[in-house]
Amino acid sequence: MATIDDVKQFLDECGYYFLATEKDGQPYVRPFGAHNIFEGKLYFQTGKVKDVAAQLAANPKVEICASKPTAWLRLRGSLVEDPRIEAQAAMLDANPGLKAMYAPGDGNTCVFYLDNATAGFFSFTEAPRIESF
Repeated sequence: MATIDDVKQFLDECGYYFLATEKDGQPYVRPFGAHNIFEGKLYFQTGKVKDVAAQLAANPKVEICASKPTAWLRLRGSLVEDPRIEAQAAMLDANPGLKAMYAPGDGNTCVFYLDNATAGFFSFTEAPRIESF
């Protein structure tokens, strides 16, 4: 059974992943790297001034794909904004490289947690594992 910790570990090992949003029926995919577990939920971060933040406000459904040479992870769910300073601080502490551009409470830092998620672990050598959390 896959857990949120398995998902985080896979994302950690990949270093970056791709997050897909939608606007006017057109998918938009971009690389992301920041993620964190805070209060038992998987969090992601962006800037409020970025197109991705506006796309998530209009439609919070996302798909995330991360891959390694012989395995990949597909996450589906909705990203829910968490405006709390504590959530922002936890994300930035877990991803200190972002601190050059973002600060908790700066009006631009925007963190989201994944809700109603389905994680699919796929491989060329093992049967798929699909779990919800």
